[in-house]
Amino acid sequence: MIKREIYLNKIKHYKNKNIIKVITGIRRCGKSTLLKQIIDELKKDGIKEENIILINFELKKYFNIKNIAYLDNLIKKLVKNKNTKNYLFFDEIQEVENWEKLINSYLAEGKYDIYITGSNSKLLSGELATYLTGRFVEIKMYPFSFLEFLEYKKPNKKKLIHENHDKKTLELGIHNMNKMFKEYLIFGGMPSTLEFKNPEKNQYLTDLYNSIILKDVVKRNEIRDVNLLDRILLFIMANIGQTISANSIVKYLKKDKVNLSVNTIYNYLSYIEEACLINKVKRQNLIGKKILNHSEKYFLTDLGFREAMYGNNQRDIGQVLENIVYLELLRRGFNVKIGKFREKEIDFVCKKEDYYIYIQVSYILAEESTIKREFEPLLKIKDNYPKYVITMDEFDMSQNGIKHINIIDFLKNDEII
Repeated sequence: MIKREIYLNKIKHYKNKNIIKVITGIRRCGKSTLLKQIIDELKKDGIKEENIILINFELKKYFNIKNIAYLDNLIKKLVKNKNTKNYLFFDEIQEVENWEKLINSYLAEGKYDIYITGSNSKLLSGELATYLTGRFVEIKMYPFSFLEFLEYKKPNKKKLIHENHDKKTLELGIHNMNKMFKEYLIFGGMPSTLEFKNPEKNQYLTDLYNSIILKDVVKRNEIRDVNLLDRILLFIMANIGQTISANSIVKYLKKDKVNLSVNTIYNYLSYIEEACLINKVKRQNLIGKKILNHSEKYFLTDLGFREAMYGNNQRDIGQVLENIVYLELLRRGFNVKIGKFREKEIDFVCKKEDYYIYIQVSYILAEESTIKREFEPLLKIKDNYPKYVITMDEFDMSQNGIKHINIIDFLKNDEII
C-alpha cells in the first residue's frame, strides 16, 4: 500500500496539539490504512508502541463495545503508563453510542493525542461542531487520486512517468499512461479495487456500494423504501455534472407514477451525501456573489460505483472528466462552486484562502463551436485570476490569457494548478 502523503502532510501540523484529528470519508477509501501510517510516523519519532492504542470498531473483537462505559473501561486497561502522553486511534467510531462525550472528556484531560475516523460526515462533523467547538480539525479523505493510482501501479511506473527521450519509449509511455487513465476513468480510485483484475472489479464495487447503502444510508436513517433510494441514486449517476433540482427528480419519478414531495427528495439526497457517496456543489452568481439555491450539481465520490451500477463511463466521458477534475480540486484544498456569469456558466469557481481560479472542462476541442463554448465564458470574466480549460487534447490551444491543459498533465502535476 502506498503512503497517502497528501493526508499525512495535513495531519502532521496537528500532531501533539490538544485538538482532535477527525478523518472522514467514504468506507474503504483508506482511512484505516492512514491511521496505521500515522502510527508508523509516530514510532519513527520515538513514540513507544505501548503508548499507542488503536481500536477498529469494525473488528470482531470490538463488536461488544457499543457504549462509552465499555469503551472507557477498555481504554483504562490498555493505557500502560498514565504519566506520559498516550495516542488514541479510534477507527469508525460512529459505531459507539454517545462517543463524542467520551472523546470530549479525554480531550479535556489533556493527556491524549486523539485521532478518529468515520464514514458519515454529518455524524462526525455535526456532532463535533456541537460538542467540541473549536477543538477539532476535519481532514476529508478521498479515494486514490490519479497520481496515487499510478504510484500503486509502481511496477509500470518507469513506463508511465519517465524522462527517456527515445521516440519509441516515449510512445510506449504515452500509450501506457492513456491505458492507465482509461482504467482509472472507468473503475475509479477505491484502493481495494486495485487488488482485483478488471473483470472482477465491477462485482466488488457492486458489493461495496450495496454495503455502504445498507450500513450508512438505509439502517442509519431507517429507510423503508430502498427501491426509491436506488432510483434517486441512479438519477444522480446519470446526471453527474448536470444542474439538478429536487423538482427535476420529482418530475422524473412521476413518469413511473411515483409521487413524492420535494422535502422527501431533499432528505434522501442529504442521507446519501452524509454517507460520503455524493458531493453537492452549489451555484454562485459571479455578479454579486449570491448563492443560487435549489439548483445544484452532484458529483460522485468515486466513479467506479457509477460504472458498476449504471455503466457508460466511457460513453459519458464529458461528464466523467468533469467529475474527475472536481474531486482533484477538492484534494488540492479548493472550495468549489459552479459559476454563473450573466447567461454563461463556468464549470468550476475555485477558492483557496483569497485566491480564485476558474475552470472549464470538456472532452476534446474538436470543433470551433466547442472552443467558443469553453473559452467564451472565461473571456467574459474581467478579473486577473487564472483561467483554465482542461480537456483530453494533446495539443495546446491556449489563447487570450486562458491556459489550455491536458487532463492527464493536470492530474499528474499538482503544481500546474
